[in-house]
Amino acid sequence: QVQLVESGGGLVQAGGSLRLSCAASGRTFNSYRMGWFRQAPGKEREFVAAIRWSVGTTYYADSVKGRFTISRDNAKNTVYLQMNSLKPEDTAVYYCAAQTVYSYSYANPADFGSWGQGTQVTVSS
Repeated sequence: QVQLVESGGGLVQAGGSLRLSCAASGRTFNSYRMGWFRQAPGKEREFVAAIRWSVGTTYYADSVKGRFTISRDNAKNTVYLQMNSLKPEDTAVYYCAAQTVYSYSYANPADFGSWGQGTQVTVSS
């Protein structure tokens, strides 16, 4: 019921910045939280950041706290991930996801029902 399309990935050198966008369509009013996850080759998908759609409460993984900022534009049904001070270990495919059924947890991929196709972020040293 919720379709998500990510954009904004690319190649950046360490210390640089990127802004990812995720455009949502469909029954977005059913989304309780929107989240960003990432997955590097050979590793499990991990939580990056999430935002409670209605009131803007944000959550961050310790690894990105202070460097990444999640935000949303309700009118555009779009969620953003501003990534600053990028490190090589941030290299991964980044996915946006929608939590369409309420869950207390904001960091478990299994609690997010809709996913985008992913966008590659590569940080060079």
